[in-house]
Amino acid sequence: MGIFDGLFGKSGNEEKKEKKVIPWIPLSSLDQLNEIEEKSKTRAQIIFKHSTTCGISRMVMNTFQETYSLDKEQADLYYLDLHSFRSVSNEVGIKFQVIHQSPQLLVLKEGKTIVHASHGGINDIVLQEYV
Repeated sequence: MGIFDGLFGKSGNEEKKEKKVIPWIPLSSLDQLNEIEEKSKTRAQIIFKHSTTCGISRMVMNTFQETYSLDKEQADLYYLDLHSFRSVSNEVGIKFQVIHQSPQLLVLKEGKTIVHASHGGINDIVLQEYV
């Protein structure tokens, strides 16, 4: 414990915040897009497109992870690193008829995008309304 820790509220007794486990499914191939489209006919599918080089994207993703509250049974949640899988990212836009942005969140049902947002708008989506 440093000399200033007591002055600035660090008592050493803080409980460590338990890190929430997010059920990410890596999205890394074009073939998965057809699977996602088909699975969306029975359960909501969510795609989170993330730019690993963008601070804003990291901030939005961190907030999304902190507030994500769906059960695994409610939806499948895909993570797309758009730099590593650029062709997949491009095809997401074409297949699900959205203009590419990052970060970006898409919710799919019945093979179609029912809601999507980018940047701060991602965390404004109430996912419970779409599952």
